[in-house]
Amino acid sequence: MPLQLRRVVTGHDANGRAVVKIDEVSKNLVSGRPGATACVVWTSESFPVDNTGDADEGLRKVGTTLKNGTVFRVVEFTPGGAPRVHRTDSIDYAVVIAGEIDMELDDSVVHLKAGDVLVQRGTIHNWVNRGTEPCVIAFVLIDAKPVEVNGKVLHAEG
Repeated sequence: MPLQLRRVVTGHDANGRAVVKIDEVSKNLVSGRPGATACVVWTSESFPVDNTGDADEGLRKVGTTLKNGTVFRVVEFTPGGAPRVHRTDSIDYAVVIAGEIDMELDDSVVHLKAGDVLVQRGTIHNWVNRGTEPCVIAFVLIDAKPVEVNGKVLHAEG
């Protein structure tokens, strides 16, 4: 069954009262590679974040991260999906919602399961689901300066 994600977004009415602005099963699902489906839940373009307005910021077209902003996305990795080694110029907060997955680093593998949390700080990595069930992870990606080691910038891709 494909990723099903209910998005509930609150805001304010014209009188400043708290209200629900969006309550839907997300339709903005994308797949950047076989075996991985993502839904962008919400984004922001600046700090501090502007909480006014009525635009659906979950519909903004973004890459992995958003310059000077944040991306909140949920990704489903199917068993045996196509891995993709990459590095992001962001700090990523992640919560494994369901299933299990391996995060491959340069010289190690970290096994994560439902309920585990991860803070990923610009590391090159790969997600591999070796299990039999889909793995669902919620990510908050915050734009950050690229990692620098011994005066050399470690670039985002590769």
